[in-house]
Amino acid sequence: MPKVVIDPMSRIEGHLKVETVVDGGEVKEAEVSGTLFRGFEIFLKGRDPWDAARLTQRVCGVCPAVHGNASAQCLDMALGVTARVPHNGRIIRNLLLGANFLQSHILHFYALAALDFVDVTAVADYEGNDPDLISIKNFIVRGALAPFVPRYEGDYRLSKEANVACAKHYVQALRMRALSHEASAIFGGKMPHDVGTVPGGVAGGPTTDKIMAFAGKIRAILDFATNVYIPDILAVAQAYPDYFAIGKGVDDYLAWGAFDEDLHVDITRRQRYFPNGVVIDGALAPAEPDKVFEHVAHSWFTEDCAAKPAEADTVPDPEKPAAYSWLKSPRYDGRAVEVGPLARTMVAYLGGNKGCKAEVDAVLSALDAKPDALKSVLGRHAARAIEVKRLCGIMIEWALALKPGEPCCAPATTPKESVGQGCVDGPRGALAHWIKIEDKKIGRYQLVVPTTWNASPRDANDVPGPMEQALLGTAVKDPENPFELARIVRSYDPCLACAVHVLDAHRNLKGVVRIA
Repeated sequence: MPKVVIDPMSRIEGHLKVETVVDGGEVKEAEVSGTLFRGFEIFLKGRDPWDAARLTQRVCGVCPAVHGNASAQCLDMALGVTARVPHNGRIIRNLLLGANFLQSHILHFYALAALDFVDVTAVADYEGNDPDLISIKNFIVRGALAPFVPRYEGDYRLSKEANVACAKHYVQALRMRALSHEASAIFGGKMPHDVGTVPGGVAGGPTTDKIMAFAGKIRAILDFATNVYIPDILAVAQAYPDYFAIGKGVDDYLAWGAFDEDLHVDITRRQRYFPNGVVIDGALAPAEPDKVFEHVAHSWFTEDCAAKPAEADTVPDPEKPAAYSWLKSPRYDGRAVEVGPLARTMVAYLGGNKGCKAEVDAVLSALDAKPDALKSVLGRHAARAIEVKRLCGIMIEWALALKPGEPCCAPATTPKESVGQGCVDGPRGALAHWIKIEDKKIGRYQLVVPTTWNASPRDANDVPGPMEQALLGTAVKDPENPFELARIVRSYDPCLACAVHVLDAHRNLKGVVRIA
């Protein structure tokens, strides 16, 4: 049976390989491989615990705020200050995390995924005077289509007018992403890798000027989400209705929740704007961190690394015979579960969240679709757009609820021995950090990140990961042009480790290390 291999998968963050076996035009087997080793868990050992909120943000430049948030929560628990984080500290953490959601979702659709559905070459015939479209046209005329290529060709169904409009919106989206970063920097000091999120709260408090500047930027993004982003999603969905039945994957979902409304020490009882929950066999229940177990049967790690994250180690074994990925295989109570915007939407929708249900029902009504249609390629894209609109509205309210002059951080000291965990959803899904402090230093640190859930390899029971299951059964029209597979994978917005470089003591690039 012929193999269809995409290596590397383009227009994602990091290095991902997708290998499938296609028979009779259908995917019969699928392996998704993370081809770079992260290693943060190793070099965090022995460091001051307070370093974790700074260093773990470097796991990713696209979604650093969620690592800062999870790490700070982790330290809040270990340092015993969770319940003492001030009102301003809680809200500013929410604003920093929210701004990161906005930029990440906008980036994903317009710069990474939309090119699977939008044919930008339609701009070649543009005769108007819009400067953004003229810039794109000049690239096309010169044959310099990057960043719109490389891409798989064919199956472009939007009208010429819609293609041109979406190309213009691509440029607008870049400006909206910049606004999101600027909003982050107001309270975080800089972006990416803010310096504002610290154990006990945040490093700097609100002023009236900061509040008004932040709210103004978010209002502009809300206008874009309402009048551009969601209409573009609807246009794509109407042109590609079959993608509401493609890429379902597992039917179980996990969300730790995000955006604290209180600071209950028990994460399963904490009220969050995006609620905590797990959906197993259609039933909603609280998501409990203690039910997470990481398998390594097909991962390049020694077998003794299979454990609950709070007890796990990270020992690489690159020669392991049965392995094909640097990702472990996290499972929730033995189940492979999807995480991310679709999972959050399923948890909130089944839980009767009025704000989520109203927005989801409006989109489904416009498409004449049922809720089950969300479990698909286009369902994931729609869930992101809905989150951007909902977040913009509530973030303006949060900003206006800040109290200038009041505290933003609770004092804390490092205990000799302690443990902590931080669980929060980021743009791509459920993220959790675990710490063990020994002699006032980090004795163990573990991360289970969203793409580790979604792009995980088969577990010890040979159950494929969520992304692998979404690929199985997919019809592939042309093995030389497998756009169907690319669309499914990108709908998860996978985010893997960045490239590994080797530098000398003077920071001169000596080479690139590729671990595979």
